[in-house]
This record gives sequence, C-alpha cells and structure tokens, in this order.
Amino acid sequence: MMPDPSDVVPIVKGLLTALLLPPLVLVLTGLGGAVLAWRGWRPGALLAIFAAAALLFLATPLGAGLLIASLEREAEKETASAKAASAIVVLDAEVAHSRQGPEVGPFTLERLRTGAALHRATGLPLLVTGGPLTPGEPPLAVLMARSLVADFGIAATWVEPEARDTRENATHSAALLDAAGIGVVLLVTHAWHMPRARAAFAQNGILAVAAPVRINRVPNGSITDWLPRADHLGWSWWALREWAGRLAYALRG
Repeated sequence: MMPDPSDVVPIVKGLLTALLLPPLVLVLTGLGGAVLAWRGWRPGALLAIFAAAALLFLATPLGAGLLIASLEREAEKETASAKAASAIVVLDAEVAHSRQGPEVGPFTLERLRTGAALHRATGLPLLVTGGPLTPGEPPLAVLMARSLVADFGIAATWVEPEARDTRENATHSAALLDAAGIGVVLLVTHAWHMPRARAAFAQNGILAVAAPVRINRVPNGSITDWLPRADHLGWSWWALREWAGRLAYALRG
C-alpha cells in the first residue's frame, strides 16, 4: 500500500532540515575535512577547523543572538494598529514528549501564554492552528486547545488541526476567519518568525497585526556572550531554519 503523501511530506521536510542545518551539516563537514586531511589533502584540515569553529560560534550567545536579531529587526518596524483586530491567532511551534504522551513544547507554550494574556486584555476570541508534526500524533492545535483550558482557563473559539507549516497556518486559518467575517487579527508568534508569518497571512487576505512573544536583547560582545552553551546552539538552529524558510518562500514566490 502506498503511504499517504500527507504523512510523507513532513518526514521528508524533517530529514532535509536535519541534514542541511547545523549541527549535523557542520559535523559531517568537519569529519569529511578530517578524512581528506588524513588522506593527504591539506585544505581538508582547514575545512575541519572551520566546521569546528562555526559550530562553537553558533553555540555562543553572541552567534545565536546576532542570528535572532537579524530576524527580529523587521518585527520591531511593524507599527500596524491593533484596534481593528477582531480575533487572536496563535501559531504552533513544537511538541514535547512526556511519559503521558505528546504535549505542547516550550515555544508553543510561550505563544499560548501571550495569546491568553491578550485574550484577557481584549476579550477577543482565540484561534489556535497547527497539524500533527509527526504521523500518528494528535494535531498540535488540539494539544494547544487543551493547554489553554488546563493552564489558563480559556477555551479556544477555533481549532485548526491541519496546517503542516506557516503557509498552511495562514491558508487554513484564513478560511475559518473569512467564514466569521474577520479580516484583521492579532498574530501571536515569536518575533523572529513574525515577518514570514505576517506575509503568509497577507497573501491570504488577512491583515495580521504583530503581537510577538518578545523581542530578545541584542548581544553586546561581553565575555559571557562568547561562552558556548548547548541551548544557544538550539537558538541558532531555529534562526537558521527561519532563514531557510524565508529563502523557500522567496523561491516559491
């Protein structure tokens, strides 16, 4: 039996993301350079050194912070008024796996917290959007709706459970919003993801007013900004993944 294309696509995208982004691409580059140097090709040693240095830099607060700042600059320039918004849209991010099963991950929970605060401040209805990140798992939007009730005592008005990426977040959400006669929303996501997300909603006829989780501090080059740490490598991965997403959107028009 042929596999369902809807199951294959996220698997392929996940594999490509893992192969083409650090740390794996730099580890493979370093190993390849070391093998070439061992076989007598001197530039291979430089390649291995470059890969190791790049991996260390991406693991520093400075490297990760500069990458995040390069994405968040555009979010700071967004000045659209929130007064015309008629709903709040919260985008999914990632999932966490506990012994009890899948649940919302830290980034997703941060977005839900921001959405819940906006809901309490404005009274606007909430839409959560996100499909299954792995075949066989529940849609992330369903997990988000459960978290809203359990953690914040708020019920989502709309739950969009099909979207596999930001473009589909916008497409599927726009269909629900159009049916409710809503054309302006407060869009909740991280600032580094906001420009691409807003552009996707604009392409679907929805004016998305930026409501970012936060805008991070820009590193100033202090000594502590140069100390590598594994969690900062994770931040670099998210930033590079976002730049890759922007490139894909530009190529696809």
